[in-house]
Amino acid sequence: MITGISHVGISVANLERSISFYRDLLGMRLIQEVPLGGANYDAIMGLKGTQGRIAVLRTGNLEIELLEFKRPVPRPVDPDRPVSDQGISHFAIHVEDIAGLHARLKAAGVRFHSALIYFRSWATTAAYFRDPDGHLLELATPGLWAIY
Repeated sequence: MITGISHVGISVANLERSISFYRDLLGMRLIQEVPLGGANYDAIMGLKGTQGRIAVLRTGNLEIELLEFKRPVPRPVDPDRPVSDQGISHFAIHVEDIAGLHARLKAAGVRFHSALIYFRSWATTAAYFRDPDGHLLELATPGLWAIY
């Protein structure tokens, strides 16, 4: 039985840049930085010769694991990848002051798909935005999701 989500893992091009984004702009705390490599990582990831670094950030009940690979050499994602492409399209984060955070991220040059949009059917306000590598995230007020 599933009891919750442990963390979200995101492969990034530049660990320092991504730490700054998630820590400084989204307010997450850097919990740990560790080397990435060895037999256990090769086995769990289905790779050979894995080498790189991992940073773990946390806020509330959200934990993000940033992975910067040196080996095998990663292929970059399309920073303009449409949300309709197959695979994990995005993850959403609940925020307290959505208007304030939206304004602060926009002022920092973060790319949003739209202004804040209210969805009456979910009783939530939301907007999609991209991290420095083009991964899609969604700002959202708790709305009806909070009661499910």
